[in-house]
Amino acid sequence: MKIAHLVPTLHPGGPEIGLVDLAGAARETGLELVVVALASTSETSQVSALQRLGVPVAELGLAPWDPRAVPRIAGLLRERKVQLVHTHLPPADVVGAAAAVRNRIPAVSTLHRIENLPADRLDRLKRTAKILARQRFMTRTIAISQVQREWYRGLSGSEKNLVLVPNGVADPGPLDAAERHRRRAALGVGDGDVLAVSTSPMRRDQGHELLLDALESLPDGLPLVVALAGDGPLRPWLESRVDGSDDLADRVRFVHRQQEPTALLGAADLILHTGRSGAAPTALLRAMAAGVPAVATRVGGVPEIVTAGNGVLVPLDPGAIADALVALTEDGARRERLGKAARARFLAEYEAVGWAGRLRDLYQTVLS
Repeated sequence: MKIAHLVPTLHPGGPEIGLVDLAGAARETGLELVVVALASTSETSQVSALQRLGVPVAELGLAPWDPRAVPRIAGLLRERKVQLVHTHLPPADVVGAAAAVRNRIPAVSTLHRIENLPADRLDRLKRTAKILARQRFMTRTIAISQVQREWYRGLSGSEKNLVLVPNGVADPGPLDAAERHRRRAALGVGDGDVLAVSTSPMRRDQGHELLLDALESLPDGLPLVVALAGDGPLRPWLESRVDGSDDLADRVRFVHRQQEPTALLGAADLILHTGRSGAAPTALLRAMAAGVPAVATRVGGVPEIVTAGNGVLVPLDPGAIADALVALTEDGARRERLGKAARARFLAEYEAVGWAGRLRDLYQTVLS
């Protein structure tokens, strides 16, 4: 079964980053993937990873809403003998649906966000137009969490062609003890320290300011080191704030921009997720795969991933975040118990082969 995944770009920071995980499991479930990106990116790690897995990748180098997009994509789909198009994010949804109609093949689309911010009249009109287009041209719309499904059903007023298929991630396997020690030492983490990692993009919606407020209130002497990985527009501000506070400078480490954030999870004792929204954050799935418990804000679809059995949910409040960090830093047995439960749940519900199988079943239903 040959499926084309259409995305705006293959930049590593995008919500469609999970395509590499899917590609790694695809052949085991009878799927053959083709990945098409409307724009090109100078950060080629995702492109290279897909190509190493034998997935054909086409970056078209098109500007947003380029009128050449539909005929070029339609031609590529015919050339590759694609049976179904799976689109991600609005620019790809529009041109992917049009190209699928030209080729008389079905299209499905994944929702990646929950958009609850106040909207003006123009925003509401755009949202309505997107919903109508989905209902007209998409054979299925995929929600990745139950709360996202309910959100979209409330907007559209209908459950027609709306399905729930949670994402998955690849199993990283165990990290060698020597490599774990090396990674921790590189961050200045001592043998008696607890390492908490945040891999969230450094954007305003990810709640880094809440996290720093919480860290400044921690008691002196708490053996907790926090590594902030990833990149984004807020990084200079975050670095400046940490440099200006002795409490933060002693506790916070910034990971090099070029280092893959998820590579730290095998060396971590905790993952921190303080986002203000999120349908089903991939960072939390990767932490579960590594057997790392989470301290996460109770927003969006996060409570569907993090439960009392495998982590700690907190409100959007620095004090509550600080309390959770103190409690878990001081209780190694609880961290170990939560981490084992997180790993077990990952294997049962979020491993990439199972995800690929669920998508294959959906594709088969659509094609039949």
